Amino acid sequence: MMTTALGLLQSTKTVTNTGNIIAVNVGVYQDSGCTQVLATINWGNLTIGSSTTTTIYVKNTGNTQVTLNMTNGNWNPPSAGTYITETWDRENTTLNAGPSTPASLVLTVSPSITGITAFSFNTTITGTQV
Repeated sequence: MMTTALGLLQSTKTVTNTGNIIAVNVGVYQDSGCTQVLATINWGNLTIGSSTTTTIYVKNTGNTQVTLNMTNGNWNPPSAGTYITETWDRENTTLNAGPSTPASLVLTVSPSITGITAFSFNTTITGTQV
């Protein structure tokens, strides 16, 4: 009797990271009721070539409409910004004074990333008066 064993060869790399949230003219929150201010996102462990999504809540804390914009910076190590991207679904969204909106942030790690096992960066969310 002949027994055949099949195996799957797999290699993974875990990347640990954190990110800081800086808000300008808006509030950024963890919850839909906008009671828990969001200051840091811990993206957890990431796999090379993967994406992960988190939901935040952005509230216009001013008294006029604003247009939302997000930027990233202060990458550590500096080369991490070449291989890791953060996007969201609220770029150029107009938000009236008072209301909040959910926003999906997506962090993507390039399949070509090498030499980076941990990183950090800042996310700045700005509300510009319309």
